[in-house]
Amino acid sequence: MAKSSSDDTGSFDLDRFRKLLQLMEKYGVTETQLTKDGESWKVRRGPKQVVVAPEEVPVAAPAPPVASAAAPAAAPAPAAAPPGKTIDAPTVGTFYAASSPDDPPFVSAGTSVSADTVVCIIEAMKVFNEIAAETSGKIVEVLVENGDPVEFGQPLFRIE
Repeated sequence: MAKSSSDDTGSFDLDRFRKLLQLMEKYGVTETQLTKDGESWKVRRGPKQVVVAPEEVPVAAPAPPVASAAAPAAAPAPAAAPPGKTIDAPTVGTFYAASSPDDPPFVSAGTSVSADTVVCIIEAMKVFNEIAAETSGKIVEVLVENGDPVEFGQPLFRIE
């Protein structure tokens, strides 16, 4: 995430940036670029899914300072999580436990899974992504409800 401007003396408006992130989350947008009055913002959420053009590389370089500013707010949440492995959301979207409302869930507590077992679907912008366990073990807890919005990296299942 970066802010660039033709005038380096401009100040960063954190409130406007937070509102932009909230709108991106609300509508499932993973990347956006805005330009107004000589100010340009490019923001990417979640895993990088496109190749960055060479002329964009310098714009992406300032990302660590912005990320480090957000890190303290995110740090307390993982400390409260119980120990053990989790299957985490690889993207932002809506969690679905089954492929349709009439079907049984892909997995539930007690289900043994392998790395290629489909455990849920995450829908983002009308695209339905099947999510594989990517690890072997037994599901001991489902951490989200069907239809819940999920964030990138949010634990979905606890596994042993």
